[in-house]
Amino acid sequence: MRYLTAIILLLLTLNSQAQLPINDYKIYDTKLKKEVQLADIISQMDNADVLFFGEEHNDSVGHVLELELFKLLYAKYGNKAIASFEMFHTDIQSVMDEYLLGIISEKNFLKESRPWNNYKDYKPIVEFAKTNNLKVVAANAAARYSNAVTVSGLDILKKLPESSFKYIPKLPIDTATGRYYDKFIETLGGHSMGGMKIYQTQNFWDATMAWSIQKYFKLNPKSKIIHYVGRFHSDEKLGTFSQLKKLNPKIKALNISTFSAADFKNPDWQKYNQLGDFVIVTNPEIKRTF
Repeated sequence: MRYLTAIILLLLTLNSQAQLPINDYKIYDTKLKKEVQLADIISQMDNADVLFFGEEHNDSVGHVLELELFKLLYAKYGNKAIASFEMFHTDIQSVMDEYLLGIISEKNFLKESRPWNNYKDYKPIVEFAKTNNLKVVAANAAARYSNAVTVSGLDILKKLPESSFKYIPKLPIDTATGRYYDKFIETLGGHSMGGMKIYQTQNFWDATMAWSIQKYFKLNPKSKIIHYVGRFHSDEKLGTFSQLKKLNPKIKALNISTFSAADFKNPDWQKYNQLGDFVIVTNPEIKRTF
């Protein structure tokens, strides 16, 4: 019966893809060197544990694709499909769990989970998980800890009370050098920004998300996790992706880099080739979510 249900869900999902703005996105497999479809991404999850969906947070088309990929993941793997979010913090995991179980109301969930202002873009994923009894990982560091690091540096975390350590990864936090640092400085326009404290916060986010994913995967090693994150955290397999591989070198992960592109109609795939296993370009003329 479970397999019949999965087949029905897959058919429904494929049918729903017909409603997607198919002319407003293109997917490129950087290994196969050709354009592919959403289902082709999921087909590679047989040999992977984690799929990073690196997004631009206001990309309307990208948000539609995020939900469709989660549906496809569920259609193929059932309750092994797990959603993980940069957009929720580790200290509200119990709130997330209570909502998914139907114990608390959406009103209380929204009040206590501190969702991003554009939660409407992620709500369909959370609701799909709730409807189908799937787990959702609140993966990112709580804002109060991030703010403390931005002001005082990573060493401030050592002063946290013992009760707080269940929400953050093991110290010390690795601060990446090399390409990731160079990209970060380029993004800031060449400014060091307060003696590296903002960069330390970036690494703290990466480490916390990687720790959250690994912690869940360690308890559920057959899971198929899709992690929704700003693409800077996973492009070129740096950031959170790299931190996860350091925590667990045996974990198998793929990454998607999704963004709107001026050359959308005829993408220069070679230019984007280094960004990930899959590159999705979206139509820049589509209205942004904010």
